[in-house]
Amino acid sequence: MCVRCRIKMGQKSRKRSEFALILLQLLTLVSSAPPRCDSGQYFLGRCKPIVEEKPKCTDLLLSYCDDMAYTQTMFPNIVGHKTREEVELGTEYLLLSVVETLLGGECTPDIRMLGCSVLAPRCEKDKVLKPCRSICEAVRKSCVHAFEGIDMAWPYFLDCDRFFVSDQEGCYDPLEGLRAEEEVEAFSSAPPEDSSTMIQFTYHSNAQMNSIIKKTEARCSDIATTYSIGRSVEGKDLLVIEFSNNPGEHELLEPEIKYIGNMHGNEVMGRELLIYLIQYLCSEYLLGNERIQTLINTTRIHILPSMNPDGYDMAASGVEDSNYADEEGPRYDTWNIGRNNAQNIDLNRNFPDLTSIVYSRRRHKGYRTDHIPIPDFYWLGKVAPETYAVMKWIRSIPFVLSANFHGGDLVVSYPYDLSKHPLERNMFSPTPDDQVFKFLARTYANAHETMANYSEWCGSSRDSQGGIVNGAQWYSFAGGMQDFNYLHTNCLEITVELGCDKFPAEEELYTGWQENKEALLTFMEAVHRGVKGIVKDEDGNGIKGARVSVRGIRHDITTAENGDYWRLLTPGIHILTASAPGYTRAMKKVHLPARMRKAGRVDFVLQKSVLEPDTEEDDINIPSMGTYERFDPYNHFERYAAAEMTQIQEQRAEKPWWWNYFVSSGGSAPTWLLRHY
Repeated sequence: MCVRCRIKMGQKSRKRSEFALILLQLLTLVSSAPPRCDSGQYFLGRCKPIVEEKPKCTDLLLSYCDDMAYTQTMFPNIVGHKTREEVELGTEYLLLSVVETLLGGECTPDIRMLGCSVLAPRCEKDKVLKPCRSICEAVRKSCVHAFEGIDMAWPYFLDCDRFFVSDQEGCYDPLEGLRAEEEVEAFSSAPPEDSSTMIQFTYHSNAQMNSIIKKTEARCSDIATTYSIGRSVEGKDLLVIEFSNNPGEHELLEPEIKYIGNMHGNEVMGRELLIYLIQYLCSEYLLGNERIQTLINTTRIHILPSMNPDGYDMAASGVEDSNYADEEGPRYDTWNIGRNNAQNIDLNRNFPDLTSIVYSRRRHKGYRTDHIPIPDFYWLGKVAPETYAVMKWIRSIPFVLSANFHGGDLVVSYPYDLSKHPLERNMFSPTPDDQVFKFLARTYANAHETMANYSEWCGSSRDSQGGIVNGAQWYSFAGGMQDFNYLHTNCLEITVELGCDKFPAEEELYTGWQENKEALLTFMEAVHRGVKGIVKDEDGNGIKGARVSVRGIRHDITTAENGDYWRLLTPGIHILTASAPGYTRAMKKVHLPARMRKAGRVDFVLQKSVLEPDTEEDDINIPSMGTYERFDPYNHFERYAAAEMTQIQEQRAEKPWWWNYFVSSGGSAPTWLLRHY
């Protein structure tokens, strides 16, 4: 090869090597450049390495968090908000700004301060400190019921496990400033004289009522528990609170009593009295009131403040509207607004009419007035969900005594409510337990401050004597709750009319409490009158469903699950008989002195025998009615209730009343606020 050719080949080889080296350098430079710059920007010298600045403490400038015990915070915060502006535009901060109003002032400012500890966390030495999980759990336990009361979920950013840490991890108390204020207030203020000073004698919305019930349960957790017996037409919980030294369980020989208020939504005094009573029982028990402690330790007390919460909402709205009427012009007639439920059903006419069945059979040999089965045709009619819930409730618990609170007059009425003569609407129509019912009615009326001496009638109770009246003699109607209690269960119920005004002015509520407080307590104590005992077999086992009868009273009661029973009786001499299928009868004679305040103990031991046909036992099964255990056999209620609820849900907004407020603020819909999403 010639020399010139070798030179040319060498030059080409060098050029290729130089080009490869330049390309390698370019690739190295491009690969090491900041990711946000492309190669063109880099060659122009416009790219500079970006150094990420570490977050630093900054002043806490959120107005709803200005009372926190610290002044420095840091962004991003614990839930990821990058700036103060982002926090202020978020639904979380909006919730903190209105939570006091939404919860009716309850749990204030605890919830707001707890939320601030997450949205604007404490910062020291450029480091975020997280709030204590134990504080979060304590607040959640005492306040979650308030959110449930307005059908709102517990806020996700107050999740105690996600955003709070344990004491061992170096947490701080987010309520530190609040505790300092409470210590000053506790030091400077004297303790209240009695529990009445802690009760707010005002009207309560359904949410506020449920909140008080749940708060009382939390405050007196050793003696109180709550449960729902069902829902109203519009889906509101029918919430019951129970007081007992062993809440949630039936105890052997411990009698059970119930109070029901607001059956008619516009008759509200009873509802408020029961809300006050709930708080009073809890407070007085904790204060060491011996009378209240004895009552709760020996009795199982169930209180349903509102059987008709939908009707109450309507009645409260009607009264509020009437307040805007011209004082000199005609006022709106609010007398019956909200009386019925949301289906326009009068709940005190909606129970099975068992009284007519008793009247139709009273000439039959061996007819009975107890544990009358519900006829199948009843289920073909319209049964309100509130009625259905109460019927299942009283069938599931061995109630002994009950009172149902109304308004529009000042009197205690007792069964029967239906006249024994179809053409006489004001005829005295007594039950076999007429003397017992009169005693119970007088117990309440005499303990009331004015009822027994009331001389100016505001209703139709002109036939009352000493503040009590037979229901049918007052005015006759079928399908009432107190007749159903008596004829279908062991429970004896009276109806208490609390005053002339169905929806009195708020300033009259305290007076109503003072007039009825003693009567409410005295009537509960009356559940311990008469006799109680256990019906056992020869092996000492309790006999469930045994019958205890009293000579001269054609109305038996039956034993509970473990064979225990309670029979309310007036003072005197009584002959009791206990019987059960497959056992011989046992009889005892008892004497109840007039001054005896506690139930006498009368036990029975039944011996086994050959089961023979008993015409009296067969009488339980009334033709076309089936047995006592037969309850909604064809599931009629469930079928029509499901269809009607679907229709109602289509007609009304499915979201809670507060939902539009959060949606209208812009941004994505905060579905985390919905309990049932």
